[in-house]
Amino acid sequence: MSELGVHSEVGRLRKVMVHRPELSLRRLTPSNHDDLLFDDVLWVERAQYEHDQFVARMRERGVEVYLLLELLGEALAASDEARKRLIALVVSEYTVGWSLVDEIRAVLWEMEADQLAQHLVGGLTVAEADLDLSTYAKTSLIGAALDDTSQFILPPLPNTLFTRDSSCWIYGGVSINPMYWPARRREAYNVGAIYQGHPMFRDAPFNYWYPPLGDDGRLNIVDFGLASLEGGDVMPIGNGTVLIGMSERSQGRMIEEIAHALFTHEAAERVIACVMSRDRAHMHLDTVFTLLDRDKATAFPKVLQDIRAISLRPGTSEGDFHVTKERDFLGAVADALGVSELTVVEIGGDQYQQEREQWDDGNNVVALEPGVVIAYERNTYTISKMRAAGVEVIEIAGFELGKGRGGGHCMTCPLLRDPV
Repeated sequence: MSELGVHSEVGRLRKVMVHRPELSLRRLTPSNHDDLLFDDVLWVERAQYEHDQFVARMRERGVEVYLLLELLGEALAASDEARKRLIALVVSEYTVGWSLVDEIRAVLWEMEADQLAQHLVGGLTVAEADLDLSTYAKTSLIGAALDDTSQFILPPLPNTLFTRDSSCWIYGGVSINPMYWPARRREAYNVGAIYQGHPMFRDAPFNYWYPPLGDDGRLNIVDFGLASLEGGDVMPIGNGTVLIGMSERSQGRMIEEIAHALFTHEAAERVIACVMSRDRAHMHLDTVFTLLDRDKATAFPKVLQDIRAISLRPGTSEGDFHVTKERDFLGAVADALGVSELTVVEIGGDQYQQEREQWDDGNNVVALEPGVVIAYERNTYTISKMRAAGVEVIEIAGFELGKGRGGGHCMTCPLLRDPV
């Protein structure tokens, strides 16, 4: 098997990329957390402790865990070309203003690789860029408008914590995802730099499902951001099938784009679009449905009953799909998995507890192997029902991590996972 590729949702997890809480989360405040897509500020030291325990539980089960910030720093140190491309994408007329592009690019270029990685995720303030506002106020509109050296030239990216979203591996390739909210789009540039510049990925054989590589070996991002896709909606469940939530964050145009790429390379035979309602409490498919075992899943019934499944398969002529409206979502998933029926562990408790545990990511578990998952310990009702169904549940604390509205599934980007 290749050293990279994700061939199921529950096969043995071999390699995974995560992001330990850092500077970006220290820069969340009561006044900016809404703009940065968080419901609350986090006690960062506690979040780091909880994340370290999460990583430790995976490593105890033999998973190779890679930290995104370390990979980014190593990629920037290994490749001047990757560094140059990333700085050019991050610092443009549209992010810092035409009059400051050259100055900010120069500031970032002079940084050591690990420091640069820190600021590409954690943000860059006026003070950190060492800008003399009295000077730039005479030559730059942006400089004239800035009145405080603590203001951001580049805002932080605290949602980097959820590595599932910015890129997702589907069978033998990866999609670098155009995120729904502008506050997250730079995350994709960072992971793109890792895949293009880090030695672990640079020379490895894999496909880019999106964006495609141009003839010059660079990612073709001409239409990047015109439609959105996030990895929390994407599940390569095995048997040549991929589930993709058509949700608040992922749009039909991008589902078709991924399906076309997969079918062209004969990497998949079926993409099931899962049409969902739009709600922050279930922003991605993996917040209401995740697989626990080959024939078991956990789900939030209130939303699950309304998901519509539409299967895409290769069409008979160029430019078309073969489209099937499925009778029901669970039946379509069971059919794709090759099981007679999917056992569904509904999120636990009465109506009130179900809503609480849904909010606390009771469904958002990550499988380490068939029938073994990691879950937040606070979701006691759901965990007890999983165990009653024969699933081994490894509990982790999530008092602070959970404030970001994401569990173990959201916080992991699998790089290598076995088929089932």
